[in-house]
Amino acid sequence: MSKYVVIGGNSSQDLGRKIAKKLKAGYVSTSTRTFPDGESKITIKKIPKKKIIVVVQSTFPPVDSNLLHLLSIVSQARKYSSKIYAIIPYLGYARQDREFLNGEVVTVSVVGKMLKSVGTKKVIVVDIHSKLALKQLGISAENVSAVSNLANYTKKLRLKDPLVVSPDQGGKERASEFASALKTDFIALKKHRDRKNGKINILTSKVSVKNRDLILVDDMISTGGSIIKAVRFLKKQKCRRIYVACTHGLFVNGAEKKIKQAGVTQIISTNTIPSNSSKVDVSKILAESLL
Repeated sequence: MSKYVVIGGNSSQDLGRKIAKKLKAGYVSTSTRTFPDGESKITIKKIPKKKIIVVVQSTFPPVDSNLLHLLSIVSQARKYSSKIYAIIPYLGYARQDREFLNGEVVTVSVVGKMLKSVGTKKVIVVDIHSKLALKQLGISAENVSAVSNLANYTKKLRLKDPLVVSPDQGGKERASEFASALKTDFIALKKHRDRKNGKINILTSKVSVKNRDLILVDDMISTGGSIIKAVRFLKKQKCRRIYVACTHGLFVNGAEKKIKQAGVTQIISTNTIPSNSSKVDVSKILAESLL
């Protein structure tokens, strides 16, 4: 009998069930009722005692709502166990890991304080935006990587002379790992983002990608602005096909459609955030992080 029991939050019910199955653990579902004024009531079915409780809840949009649900579930679970692990496949506010402009709140550290205050023993995330964000949580935390899982999926695509591309210099390490799994090479573009208006410019002038299939790799795609800029630039360099692979597919404001319209053959993401592009399952690596 497993020492774990898994509680699936409203944003990660399917992933929670898959993790429970891999752990051979019991699964407890939750239900949420939303009132006309926007408040919600969470109901959790019977929680067994004397178990390590694993709460699975991604905090993708609506971020604040999903975060509050996570905190509420952990708080309730704490009544039944002293060991509560929070698996947060996609951690909202991870990009707010430093004070970019004077007066900005480092919100990820606030999230960490809240998680700690309700009784979270440990946090497990997937491909967090930065190592600094993990540190800023101020709580025992582990980051697991889905990069090799994404790379293994792309092996099925029959790519011609594949080249892995990072849309910016910050993703070099990720692109290198992805390329190693495919036994190929990688490049990283140079870009500049205006911190005040968010405008993105590609600074790289030329790359050698003619007649090669490209895989643009990123940790997350939100509006798709960086990816679309990179796709347009690479198309001008006479590449063959362009695929996009990311761990977290937020795809806000119709980003998925816009990326495909820019000329991308296929978008591949994981099920940290459920979408039409969620082709890669992360339940195995998350379950293994607990063993």
